Amino acid sequence: MRTIQGVGVSAGIAIGAIRVLDTTDHAVERRVVDDPQAEVERFRAARDTAVAQLKQLRDKTAAEFGEGKAELFDTHQLMLQDPDYVESIEDLITQSKVNAEYAVNSTAEQFAAMFAAMDNSYMQARAADVKDVSRRVINVLEGRRGGTAAATDGDSHIILAEDLAPSETVQLDRAKVLGFVTAKGSSNSHTAILARTMGLPAIIGIGDAFDPDDDGHAAVIDGTSGLVFVDPDESTLAEYRGRKAKYEEHLRLLQELKGKPTETKDGRKVRLYANIGRPSDVTAVLANDAEGIGLFRSEFLYLESEDYPTEEFQFEAYKEVAQKMGDRLVVIRTLDIGADKQVGYFNLEHEDNPALGYRAIRICLTRPEIFKVQLRALLRASVYGNIAIMLPMITSVQEVRDARKILDEVKDELRGEHIDFNEHIQVGIMIETPASVIMADELAVEVDFFSIGTNDLTQYTLACDRQNPNLARFADPHSPAVLRMIQMATEAAHRHNIWCGICGELGADLSLTDTFLEIGLDELSVSPTSVLPLRNAIRNH
Repeated sequence: MRTIQGVGVSAGIAIGAIRVLDTTDHAVERRVVDDPQAEVERFRAARDTAVAQLKQLRDKTAAEFGEGKAELFDTHQLMLQDPDYVESIEDLITQSKVNAEYAVNSTAEQFAAMFAAMDNSYMQARAADVKDVSRRVINVLEGRRGGTAAATDGDSHIILAEDLAPSETVQLDRAKVLGFVTAKGSSNSHTAILARTMGLPAIIGIGDAFDPDDDGHAAVIDGTSGLVFVDPDESTLAEYRGRKAKYEEHLRLLQELKGKPTETKDGRKVRLYANIGRPSDVTAVLANDAEGIGLFRSEFLYLESEDYPTEEFQFEAYKEVAQKMGDRLVVIRTLDIGADKQVGYFNLEHEDNPALGYRAIRICLTRPEIFKVQLRALLRASVYGNIAIMLPMITSVQEVRDARKILDEVKDELRGEHIDFNEHIQVGIMIETPASVIMADELAVEVDFFSIGTNDLTQYTLACDRQNPNLARFADPHSPAVLRMIQMATEAAHRHNIWCGICGELGADLSLTDTFLEIGLDELSVSPTSVLPLRNAIRNH
């Protein structure tokens, strides 16, 4: 038996034979062409064919997994039509008189390197997307069919590959494929997201442990722990058969919880919401039966843009989420840029300690022209659903008053323009600094709700940089100091008749669910896939 440690990106256990899939990029030959313009036309025809293929793939994905996941292939189509991408390829063909295949491959490498060099992990994962769409164009140029059709022939199996592109993943036959393991990959990649949507156990990042000679060998993969067992012994097989049966029973029980109230055995109700980063995530929120959205991280609209997102762009995003959620509450956090979320066009100066620096509400209050654009979009969208505004990184009453003053100015502007908005929109704050806990009684008078951000509250309470791996043993979110902070904020909120919840990762920690209920938290907001397990824990309290 050989044991391999990878990174689990989609939960579940698969037991079966390995099928090695050859997804390695083959060498692209550089050739000199006599007629560069004819080669440009050849590229354009191949690109148009690739776009048509992606449209078909998009429709298939929408039918099977919903519009949210299909948006990926809209993005892929836009990548192939991006002026910078196209211009780079065509310039290389005409100026260097090279064949289209070589020009596409060179441009793909250049763009992928650019994405990989970015600080943001989401943008780094886009390197795989640009390679995927470029490989599709090269396949068309060379008259080869891409895809994974051959991989799904025969009996059910576990796929082992160097890497899997999103377009390859979505074409896997779920009736034949038990799960997959790749040498490369990112937990933020669309491939990982699709695996979770498809319910396929998946492990990435096994690196040099990838061995094509494993084809046909028996294996066990655990998508939670990231463990792969090649040629497992009988005791390992027996153990994981038992785990697999328990996991599948657990999933079945969770599905039965859909539509049931989130309340304890003695009848106390708790609001169970979900966290999202972009409008397409609403599909997962609804699929997991969340009762609302407790945290919409609006900064992703900035992180994924090349320039400041316009009011109209933001309005459409907020409106889309509000409409899809209907009467359910949607709490949208104003932009939380800075610290570990850097955006180039903000032109922020280098800081030795950015977590304690110029970020979140501090940027909004000192750059009101940016803040007002977002507030206008939020207010305009508020008539399409049940939106609440949440201010991050608050440390003082004056910050809240300054923010509300800007909000009131924006409301006056909209009234003057005869633009409708919810006059009674809720405004809350993140409790994520010790200062906000200490001032909680005074802050509660100014706002409609508290939402505790446990990630930052932990790092600021314990003086531990959460980005520093050397401090992992010291940055304990279970620390009595952190839990006491949560209790103090909750009690202050209730003294002033406002609700208090948690929107940090700690909310999904089932070992603390009883503690949070005893503290008296009114709401817990977690990742969509954590909603039903948490409902189960609350109903058993």
